[in-house]
Amino acid sequence: MPDTHLYYVPKPTGDLVALDEEESRHLLTVMRRRTGDLVQLTDGQGVFYDAELVEATKRQAYVRVIATHSVPAPAGRLHVAIALTKQIDRFEWFLEKATELGVGRITPLLCHRSERTSFRAERLEKILVAALKQSLQAWLPQLQPLTPLADVVKQAAEPVRGIAWCGDFARTPLQRLLRPGVDALVLIGPEGDFTLEEVALAQAHGFVAVSLGASRLRTETAGLLTAAAYRLLLSE
Repeated sequence: MPDTHLYYVPKPTGDLVALDEEESRHLLTVMRRRTGDLVQLTDGQGVFYDAELVEATKRQAYVRVIATHSVPAPAGRLHVAIALTKQIDRFEWFLEKATELGVGRITPLLCHRSERTSFRAERLEKILVAALKQSLQAWLPQLQPLTPLADVVKQAAEPVRGIAWCGDFARTPLQRLLRPGVDALVLIGPEGDFTLEEVALAQAHGFVAVSLGASRLRTETAGLLTAAAYRLLLSE
């Protein structure tokens, strides 16, 4: 099990691992760890590492892996395809919370009414990693490139598929759609919602129109509710 502080090392090779400059600074300057101290790492791919700090320079720390602990992937994973918000900090907030709740994949969605059509992938990846470490998890969500809705819909492979929509016709409550242990993909639209044509396209490819309740939710709140509903389902 990880300690209260977890360090991220993607794809470590061999027993001797060099932490990057940012992780090294936190370990050596903020936490004031010294040679011989034990630290915990994760690769974000389901493995925790117990390691010993064996060498430290001004800008880099080197640790030696002592033991590994594999964490099986959840039986079911949630994929949230969600429109970028006009204010990117709201989308970043969603990424943080989705990581804490164990979402498996996140696809920024390009829709007809999207108000933002670009983002800085490197910054968003850092937010995911920070949330992974804070929540002491071993699985980092996969952040996909910005993808048109039509491509996501046509390439969907998850057995359970839903499109959250505020339309007037009959919709299935989200909690009735999701099933424990079964991969699911839920589409969350932009502030102006999906168009009728987008909903029809999704339904033609096996997506079920779902309701997230009576309240009108912001895009990032709808994404959070979806992630929380799936997490609670897995804990039952």
